[in-house]
Amino acid sequence: MRFERLVIEADENTFSLDFHPRLTVICGVGRLEREGVISELVGSLSSSRPGVHAEIVADNGNRFAIFRPFGARARVVDVDTAADVSARFADHDGHVDLLAVADLDPRSAKRVLRMTAADLTATSHHDEHVRRLARADPDELWEAAARVTHARAELDQAAKDAGSEPEDAAVVAQIEEQHQRFEGAQARAEKLRRASFIGGALAALAAVPSATLVSQMAGMACVLLAVTVTVISFIQNRRVQQARKAEREALAAAGAESYLGFHLQRVNGLLQSGQARERLVEAGTEHESAIAGWRQLAGDIDPEWADEHRADIDAMSTQLRVATHVESGPHALRDDDPLAALAHALRQHLARVRSLGPAGESLPLILDDALVGLDPPVKASLLELLGTASDNQQIVFLTDDPEVVAWAQLEQLTGAVAVLNHGGEPENTTVDMTGAGINVA
Repeated sequence: MRFERLVIEADENTFSLDFHPRLTVICGVGRLEREGVISELVGSLSSSRPGVHAEIVADNGNRFAIFRPFGARARVVDVDTAADVSARFADHDGHVDLLAVADLDPRSAKRVLRMTAADLTATSHHDEHVRRLARADPDELWEAAARVTHARAELDQAAKDAGSEPEDAAVVAQIEEQHQRFEGAQARAEKLRRASFIGGALAALAAVPSATLVSQMAGMACVLLAVTVTVISFIQNRRVQQARKAEREALAAAGAESYLGFHLQRVNGLLQSGQARERLVEAGTEHESAIAGWRQLAGDIDPEWADEHRADIDAMSTQLRVATHVESGPHALRDDDPLAALAHALRQHLARVRSLGPAGESLPLILDDALVGLDPPVKASLLELLGTASDNQQIVFLTDDPEVVAWAQLEQLTGAVAVLNHGGEPENTTVDMTGAGINVA
């Protein structure tokens, strides 16, 4: 299965991405943007947020439009015949959910379809990571892992109650931080304006007595001070009004120019309830704290990866307690060819998602800046591997790595790769789900 197009609605705005059938490189995207795009891609295959539509192509060439309107049931339309085939992709509750048909949920699907730099390293250095975690105190290690799991469950529930997604917590926190920063600046400006206004009034009142009792120059000085302070007061008030207007215009402009700005607006609109926003931010903060505690023990190893390999870690921990020279045993890492290990890990992940979809369909592999930090020769070889592998399945590569971008721009000349900058350009026009007889206004 391949993505042809992803369409996202938010109020009067529409954001769309068109995908290459083989390899699409979405470049210039930071962490929040990558999280958002990945959530939308996976969510378009599940029964998640309304307003996320997709056009896909099955392995046999059949094309389908997945349409999730607000306030109405989701539909899947065969593009070639314009027939409603929703029943073929419905779960046991009747919801259109391609992931459920493949025995996946959004979280497990994201875990499998997405590959980060940490995932690539962990897979290619399995034994090294197992030994590293085995050296930690097991009680502390698994307590930290349990805290992450609990915090993630709380975050998932808070997002569900808010009608949002767990990844939106960071976006909401950013919105709240920006708003609080503006309110703080506004309060300081208002305080200065009031002080200057009072000072100006007192100076004006003192002008006549000063001129009468002291001298005409003293009176003039008071008048001049009053005028100056009043002007400052009006200037501050004007700046506050301009800052408020600039904040609104900046957000609107961001939404018109980048996915991140669009996502900020979308999430802000989803979470009108102050209580829902507060709970989601608190859950997100606790999750970040739990992740920080885990990283103090395990570094950049993913806690979910550790949980998946807990039996190996516990067994190695036991060996470390009873053996003196474990490093020379069968679990020693053979790191004489790092490229071979990384290439093997990448091929493994590609093979894993190649038959993961409904009825054994392939699913796209989503690379989340997976090659960042690698040496240029190793990175170049892995990019060539990806280019070859995309003959058999679609790959979506989200990156902020200039070396990957340079490679993709060169490969784009051959027609084998499509490069999208900054997550694509949002559109405010009517979108026609080609051939399906469906319009998204």
